[in-house]
Amino acid sequence: MKSCWIALLLASATLAADPPNVVLLYADDLGYGDVSCYGSKTIATPHIDKLAAEGLRFTDGHCAAATCTPSRFAMLTGEYAFRQKGTGVLPGDAKLIIKPGRATLASVFKGAGYQTAVVGKWHLGLGEGGLDWNGAIQPGPLEIGFTHCFIMAATGDRVPCVYVQDRNIVGLDPADPIQVSYQQPFPGEPTGKANPELLRMHPSHGHDMALINGISRIGYMKGGKAALWKDEDMADTFTAQAVKFMEKSKDGPFFLYFAAHDPHVPRVPHPRFVGKSGMGPRGDAILQFDDSVGTILATLDRLGLKENTLVLLSSDNGPVVDDGYQDEAVQKLGSHHPAGPLRGGKYSAFEAGTRVPFIVRWPAKVKPGVSPALVCQVDFPASFAALTGQQAPVAAVDSQNVLPALLGEDKTGRAELVEQGGPLSLRQGNWKFIPANQGPARSKSTDNETGNALGPQLYDLSKDLGESQNLAQTQPDLTQSMAAALEKARLGAGK
Repeated sequence: MKSCWIALLLASATLAADPPNVVLLYADDLGYGDVSCYGSKTIATPHIDKLAAEGLRFTDGHCAAATCTPSRFAMLTGEYAFRQKGTGVLPGDAKLIIKPGRATLASVFKGAGYQTAVVGKWHLGLGEGGLDWNGAIQPGPLEIGFTHCFIMAATGDRVPCVYVQDRNIVGLDPADPIQVSYQQPFPGEPTGKANPELLRMHPSHGHDMALINGISRIGYMKGGKAALWKDEDMADTFTAQAVKFMEKSKDGPFFLYFAAHDPHVPRVPHPRFVGKSGMGPRGDAILQFDDSVGTILATLDRLGLKENTLVLLSSDNGPVVDDGYQDEAVQKLGSHHPAGPLRGGKYSAFEAGTRVPFIVRWPAKVKPGVSPALVCQVDFPASFAALTGQQAPVAAVDSQNVLPALLGEDKTGRAELVEQGGPLSLRQGNWKFIPANQGPARSKSTDNETGNALGPQLYDLSKDLGESQNLAQTQPDLTQSMAAALEKARLGAGK
């Protein structure tokens, strides 16, 4: 026991002398089977593949929820989103849902002396409600631990369609103020519903309100013409901001949360990627994300930071093909399986809802390989607190220190994990339990399986990764015990 403590003290001392930079590369709606290092034969993602070859590729890595806002909330706070009301998928004018001053993943790093930045998609709300977009936009990322931000408020398919840098809209002309509404259209402003002849991409469901850059969105917007983003340039804009932050912070240490928009809808990749995947805009957007990854990794190489930078790549939830626009994603899918061997996808309680690409590279510490450890993004606050020699945040009630698993020293990881899809589900080792739940078995809009069923579901993932053989009837004792464990986890909180 004494030797273990000595080893830990020595490791902490070494880390304090040379703390690693940390870069989190976070895709949006990227599925387990959407990248070639996870088995895709139809899409080539060479930069992600290189990262995996040089690092540790997890086969059982999870986000905390099968949709974006709750997944990001849990990752940053270390608390399952289902514990907090108002953490569902947010409109673009929602107030900040992480209380200012609350300890977060960003504040963990900030407390260890890191420069901290979020670049890309935010979707956790801004302000305190009734925000005036033409003034200082706060509270926001800077009030929960980030020292810099360059973000979109929500998603590409929601207004306002502008960038926010720190506390202000980028490029806003005071003579053309922004107005945002999620209740009523602005008189005289075109919409996708009223003016379909102006659209270059038509909605398949919803997404028929404000018309920006020939694409109709969710919500209504007026003004701010000089500040509007150009969809085709979004990935390059975010990537350039990430590079700028790393260059400015190269003397370190720094934490970069690069929250890419790809391959979320609307999928409008830069012309240099159009048609390159053969799968339409969704496939092209995946290639665009891979290119952003390559640019960021090349920057680390150029700055001489590769060896002592921990790079982690993952996604906010599983894949969806038709998520609101007629972009040929369904027609051109061909033999591609976005979820790989898994069942379900975005919005689903099945494994593909939360089991996503999950790669860690840290040349100075992590040996390349493949890990079967069960790990989840909700564990980042506790794990990175341990990495930086700090106590886990008290409010991170569901976050466990899985740092040994992230570094390849432990092949087990978590013993238990709650997955938030439609119904909550529970993992215990290789067993997966989904309780009985009312509702359609498939989403009418996306056609993804929801995981809903009139009776309980139990799967042995060691033999049935695709969740095709329901064992609830043949394993009644295990089904009952996992049902009780899920209810205990749902009602309680703690490690």
